[in-house]
Amino acid sequence: QVQLVESGGGLVQAGGSLRLTCVASGSAFSDSAMSWYRQPPGKQRERVALITAASTTNYADSVKGRFTISRDNAKNTIYLQMNNLKPEDTAVYYCNTKRGLSRRDVWGPGTQVTVSS
Repeated sequence: QVQLVESGGGLVQAGGSLRLTCVASGSAFSDSAMSWYRQPPGKQRERVALITAASTTNYADSVKGRFTISRDNAKNTIYLQMNNLKPEDTAVYYCNTKRGLSRRDVWGPGTQVTVSS
C-alpha cells in the first residue's frame, strides 16, 4: 500500500521560493503519475501540477512559468519548485497519486505554505 509524505512548506515573503518534496513508500512509483494539489483557506482543493510516468508535465494556468514539478524514481520522490510566490499561493499543499482499477486517490497529510505580502 502506497503512503505519501510531504515536506518543505513554510512561511516566505512574496517573490520568494520554496521547494516541496513528496516521498512515496510502496511499489510501482516509477509507473505512476503523481500530482501536487493545494487547498487555500475556505476553498476547494485544486490540482496545480502533474507529472506522468514518462515525465510529461501539466500545470494549472495560475502557476505556469513559476512552478516546476519533477521526479526522481531512484528516490521514490517528486518535487515542486515554486518560484516568484504570491500571497494567493497560500494553501496546504498535498501530494497525490492513484491506485488500483478504481483509480482510488491516495493523499499525503499535506504541508502548509504561507506567502506574506
